[in-house]
Amino acid sequence: MAVYTRINDSDLGLIENTFDIGRIVSFSGIKKGIENTNYLIRTNKKKIILTIFERRVQKKDLPFFMDLMFGLSRQKIKCPEPIKNKKGKYLFKIKNKTACLVSFLEGKDKINLTNKDCYAVGKNAALLHMAAKKLRLYRKNSLSINSWGPLLNKIDKRINKLSGNLIKIMKDDLFDIKKKWPTSMPNGIIHSDLFIDNIFFYKKKYYGFIDFYFSSNDFLAYELATCVNALCFKKRNKIYILDKNKSAQLLRGYQSVRKLSSKEKSNFNTLCRGSALRYLLTRSYDYLNTPKKILIKIKDPKEYLDKLNFHRNLNSFKDYC
Repeated sequence: MAVYTRINDSDLGLIENTFDIGRIVSFSGIKKGIENTNYLIRTNKKKIILTIFERRVQKKDLPFFMDLMFGLSRQKIKCPEPIKNKKGKYLFKIKNKTACLVSFLEGKDKINLTNKDCYAVGKNAALLHMAAKKLRLYRKNSLSINSWGPLLNKIDKRINKLSGNLIKIMKDDLFDIKKKWPTSMPNGIIHSDLFIDNIFFYKKKYYGFIDFYFSSNDFLAYELATCVNALCFKKRNKIYILDKNKSAQLLRGYQSVRKLSSKEKSNFNTLCRGSALRYLLTRSYDYLNTPKKILIKIKDPKEYLDKLNFHRNLNSFKDYC
């Protein structure tokens, strides 16, 4: 979430006229996140979220995201539900960009997750995977391993100011990860971006997931690898290291619903390395290319360099649990 596109009273009037949501009384931009413009809108009836699609989101993928959130909501997976306008459509135009409204999810993200929270996240990630299996939806992962090489080619040598020889490090890791990347494993729809700000808690308990705009079909265990990187590291002496108690609880929670196969376990380190490299690449690109005037918090690529370095010294699934 971020604010790239500014809206005004005439835009709000358009929304009021095309949706049966009541009278808009206030709105505010949401700074968290990096991909799309988001606003919290309050009406005299309820709170809703306006998302204006920017950057990496392709128009052809939007029906997938809408149908996925609708389908998951119908299966009692707590997530935002897209709202139809008076013509029965989810998507509309604002400032010549495609946008949607979704329901407001109660709660908020937590700065620090406990071991118990990590167990709940793992369990609910598995429940999401199982529910998504029932939906006849498919979207290719546009940020899968095949996209990392072309993305790396767009990152110039200015990034080496963050860490000496960073481009060479990324090239070497990509070469090694591609050699070890599995070709077939349990596959399905994954959220693909379960970072701390996309996981909501209410009254100190897990409540739901938000921001499904990276969701796609991929290895189910790749979701867990991303979760380990996003949720299970801590800083010690200014370096990110794995909190094994958290990763163990995350994996235990997931397997309370869906057991990982031996192939998923044997490839888990490679998946963790790949996920760390993917976010190092996208953060490096955004670090160099995001305009300073945008209302957005730029995320530090060096965090994922630490995580990539840490995974490089592990190899067994037991190292995570």
